[in-house]
Amino acid sequence: MDMRKEHVEQVERIERIKREKNAIILAHNYQRAEVQDLAEFVGDSLELARKAMDTTSDIIIFCGVDFMAETAAVLNPGKKVIIPDRGAICPMAQQLPREVLLAAKRVHPDAEVVLYVNTLAESKALADCICTSANAREIVDAMDASTLLFGPDRNLAYYAQKATSKKIIPVPELGLCPSHHQIALEDLIKAKEAHPGAKIVVHPECIPEVQDYADYIASTGGMMRICKEVEDDEFLIGTEVGLLHRLEKEAPEKKFYPVSTTAVCPQMKMHTLEKIEVALEKEKPEVVVPHEIVDKARSAIERMLELSK
Repeated sequence: MDMRKEHVEQVERIERIKREKNAIILAHNYQRAEVQDLAEFVGDSLELARKAMDTTSDIIIFCGVDFMAETAAVLNPGKKVIIPDRGAICPMAQQLPREVLLAAKRVHPDAEVVLYVNTLAESKALADCICTSANAREIVDAMDASTLLFGPDRNLAYYAQKATSKKIIPVPELGLCPSHHQIALEDLIKAKEAHPGAKIVVHPECIPEVQDYADYIASTGGMMRICKEVEDDEFLIGTEVGLLHRLEKEAPEKKFYPVSTTAVCPQMKMHTLEKIEVALEKEKPEVVVPHEIVDKARSAIERMLELSK
């Protein structure tokens, strides 16, 4: 069968099943191009969290990594949240298990805990508030304590620390996103030499040296807005390469270049149209968060949503 025809027929089948089951497909900006094109909504972690709360669908097919699907499940206890591939496990989230956070809280009993949304629900349940890369500075500044435990990304902690006089203690000390962390300053300098007129827009999960060299630092949703709204027509993009598809699609009159072509998150690329179709048909694998965790984790997430209105 012609590959294009097969693709069209597969998309049509998925659309039909979605209608029959009142399902919605949410996708992160780092997903494969064909998954982004299929989804009703594509966005960053904060945008996806808000969309998950607003949907009237009975089934949420979440094309992202595990912590994102968990967040959707926590915010929608009456809905079925499905992740097409169980193997889409965020390596950053794995760096802050519950035990590590509890140990840090014992050492700093007076500190409040602000956790990046890139954490497992079991850790979110121990947090005072959650943040995303879009609102990290805003959330940190809104907290009552003068000392904050912040995890698991030390690069996002660096970004937040520059905007506050509060003391931020990264937990764990060396937490990071492997895909962003490997974007080196050397990569950025070479890219700038190749495209001297391009503005540099990077994600705060990048290392401090890359952040300090950039013209703009923002979440993926923020990067989208910056690139679409500023007058410049060339941009160097310092984040996972999946964002370039959406940028090129929504701002075709501009040019976008990756700072590093190797900034790929393998887990984000695990979801395929075939897996989405199977997930819709079988309504699994379902993401289920234990009841004893849900309420506490939801409280921390809802506090974030309230503070970042």
